[in-house]
Amino acid sequence: MSIYSVIKGTGSCIPDHIVKNSDFLQHNFLNEDGTPFPNENKVIIEKFKQITGIEERRYADSSQNASDLASIAAEKALKDANIDKNTIDYIIVAHNFGDVSEGSVQGDTLPSLASKVKNKLEISNPSCVAYDLIFGCPGWVQGVIQAEAFIKSGLAKKVLVIGTETLSRVVDDFDRDSMIYADGAGAVVLEADENTIGRGVLSHAAQTFTEEQVNYLFYGPSYKKSDKSGLRFIKMHGRKIYEFALNHVPLAMKQALDQSGIGIAEVKKICIHQANEKMDEAIVKRFFRLYKQPLLEGVMPMCIDKLGNSSVATVPTLLDLILKGNLPSHEIKKGDVVIFASVGAGMNINAVVYRF
Repeated sequence: MSIYSVIKGTGSCIPDHIVKNSDFLQHNFLNEDGTPFPNENKVIIEKFKQITGIEERRYADSSQNASDLASIAAEKALKDANIDKNTIDYIIVAHNFGDVSEGSVQGDTLPSLASKVKNKLEISNPSCVAYDLIFGCPGWVQGVIQAEAFIKSGLAKKVLVIGTETLSRVVDDFDRDSMIYADGAGAVVLEADENTIGRGVLSHAAQTFTEEQVNYLFYGPSYKKSDKSGLRFIKMHGRKIYEFALNHVPLAMKQALDQSGIGIAEVKKICIHQANEKMDEAIVKRFFRLYKQPLLEGVMPMCIDKLGNSSVATVPTLLDLILKGNLPSHEIKKGDVVIFASVGAGMNINAVVYRF
């Protein structure tokens, strides 16, 4: 028998506060140079919806930070796994901006979010090691890759991997890209499991590109030129990210799948980072084209239309929705092969092949 890293439980925290596209009608969107757009907001928002697929997104309550959302998702995953929380060997929390209090863009990572989560979960075992992982939007997938390494090496039997973010608090209100971002958290419990059927993590791939790609996502000043606060916000070169993702993510997915020894015909779902619906569709189509196969209908579940882009939280949240039966027309059955994939700041890309 071989030891596999098997998902024993999943959980997510989807904030209650819904922000619809119509809520941006009165925003004063500006170009990078501070000039206004020639089109009215209604036109800008409709085009935004056509490209991204986003109709609404979720924002965290003012009393909640990223570590709070992470703790809620983690509690649900632990309950779903039906295990003693003090038997967890590692807590890996993927994020990018730490705890950002409402009204501030300053990130708080002292102590680490993982330490805060361990405290909130009231885990008393000092041998449960908690640490943060900053890897852009692919952070949660990378956390799964690290958990797999711990489990395969014998350093851990149970690992809690969480992705959490409150991106709504690090956006420039004058930047139309602010409509993309959302808040949320997702978590899984991975456990060492001996089996002969190859159930669990089968393979993975990851890459970092840091030449001209390094600043495709960055921190920059507000587009409102009269703003002298010195505050900086999340910014991106959207077109460059689109082209980068389309050229590199399918290859990473192929690398991971080829290493697994699984054929493309066995892939039932691709849980890809919910960044941009058209971009994700193009990535998955190109992935199937690498195998000279047409896109499999229903292979790409999406939740970006209602939840927006919550960075590291999108993939585990999507997975939890499917497994809990909360994403209509999508299900994952025993034996199904699923690919987790993501792309984001760094620029980082990764993919994991998993059999349920």
